Amino acid sequence: MSSTAVQCDYCYRRCRIPEGGKGYCGVREQVNGQLRTRGYAQVLTAAVDPIEKKPLYHFMPGAKTLSIALFGCNFHCQYCQNYEMSQPDGFYAPDQQQALSMSPVPEVSPEELVGLMKAKGLNIMSYTYSDPIVWQDYMLRTAELVHEAGGLNCMITNGSFTPESLERVLPHIDAFNIDLKGDAAFYQDICSGALEPVMASIERIARDPDTVLEVTTMIIEGFHSLEYIQAAGQALADCGVQVWHLSRFFPHYHMADRAPTSEAYLSEMLSAAAASPVPHIYAGNSVNLRYEATACPSCGRRLINSHGYRGEARFDVTRNLKSGRCAACGQPVYGRFSL
Repeated sequence: MSSTAVQCDYCYRRCRIPEGGKGYCGVREQVNGQLRTRGYAQVLTAAVDPIEKKPLYHFMPGAKTLSIALFGCNFHCQYCQNYEMSQPDGFYAPDQQQALSMSPVPEVSPEELVGLMKAKGLNIMSYTYSDPIVWQDYMLRTAELVHEAGGLNCMITNGSFTPESLERVLPHIDAFNIDLKGDAAFYQDICSGALEPVMASIERIARDPDTVLEVTTMIIEGFHSLEYIQAAGQALADCGVQVWHLSRFFPHYHMADRAPTSEAYLSEMLSAAAASPVPHIYAGNSVNLRYEATACPSCGRRLINSHGYRGEARFDVTRNLKSGRCAACGQPVYGRFSL
């Protein structure tokens, strides 16, 4: 038995975990001197989704993906949309609810998971719902097998890597969507997290020529102001971000009694974002069709009519994009549009 704490490098917290103890996320633990992931291979969900639901609009639009999640997260956002999966020990559980537990879940090996993806006729695996940062060992093994099978990998995350864990992950992930939740005070007060490592990750991923990056901010009235959106838009542009989703908040978890963000308020924020240097701005959880299409950033030609996933005919990528360029003017369009 080891009496020495072992440091985890999966996220910016760098928890030093004693024998028999767990890290802040409740997932990483030390057993017999070794760090391991609690619930490794316990896949809570494996659902077929449109890629746009992640949201990813500039990565294989129109494709379907197998979306999977294990337990855990290293943040405790008060409005978490997936707290049943992200907060497995009830760390932040509502008073009325029994503490969530790591109850037994059947294990699915990475090999079995990739087999399931192929059996469903899919070529994209998405690691999502909770935060894959804290179960990245399982994600990385699965992602290696996905690439070996000729597929692609997407990671939906809060982005709070350590530099070394991000470098481990980057070669295996083809597209990221990272949440930019708010300013530093918002991260501290609402998310029990930190802004700085997220911005560092965004900047690093945006520089990677082989990886698609999209950023999402959930807009909450009373927390996100026009001034914040203007500052965030400039900061994202300075990092090289090309795609930014602004999404309406709906009441959930510890913010279940808060009013949803109005369409009018979201429209104000979208207008401010559209005035920023980030070229592609989209609305999420919204009926605002103005911010649902993709246009060429040079000539303005509409390339994709809609990223909604309601089943209507939305676009003809082959006609409008030629080898990743606008068919009308030849301008390169950010993203990946074919295998």
